[in-house]
Amino acid sequence: MNKSLRNQQTKREEFVFIILAAFFIASLVITNLIAGRFFTLQIEMLNINWALSSGIIAYPVTFLVTDVISEIYGEKKASSLVIAGFIVSLFTVGIILIANTLPISEISPVDKTSFHNVLGLAPGIVFGSMIAYLSAQFIDVKLFEFWRNLTDGKHLWLRNNASTIFSQLLDTSLVVIIALVLYPKITGVSEAISWAAAFQIIIGQYVFKAVIAIFDTPLVYLVVKGVKQYLK
Repeated sequence: MNKSLRNQQTKREEFVFIILAAFFIASLVITNLIAGRFFTLQIEMLNINWALSSGIIAYPVTFLVTDVISEIYGEKKASSLVIAGFIVSLFTVGIILIANTLPISEISPVDKTSFHNVLGLAPGIVFGSMIAYLSAQFIDVKLFEFWRNLTDGKHLWLRNNASTIFSQLLDTSLVVIIALVLYPKITGVSEAISWAAAFQIIIGQYVFKAVIAIFDTPLVYLVVKGVKQYLK
């Protein structure tokens, strides 16, 4: 391959990585912003009536993106994106905290209480989310690489689901246990929920995430195929 073609190939690879990284960062930030808004999932025939955080709509996209990047670019690129996401999350939290402490203007269309209720960050939830994010995302990347080596690069569906479903369980469990059980008990700033209630929340959140992970497998295949064709 001559120098001109190599440069063109490099530009294509960088462009695709930036687009994928943008989806990852956007999904991560959106998850943090809408996590406090809960919705009810009701399926009468299965006797399901779960209160779920809106954050689970966007968060599974981050696992999809890391799987695609691991498949195309390798483990190091995926791990670097996870670190970048953590830095962006810290930056976002910092900006929100600053905005929340600034004096409110009389002409502000959003009053201080409304802003705090929507974007106010509970320390326990922030702490739990950060630990869960780093743990789950790095394990997802590691498991994806493990299954790739074990299957000799075959069976993308296995790598995608086996890594994501396990890491999602870890993520969900850590967030709920740290934010709603351990942190309140240690600090006493709020009332801790019972272990039984925590288990119910974990099951509801995890089942929803696992179902999304299974159904996004065709999308992973589609994106990987499209990227490989674009990169030639």
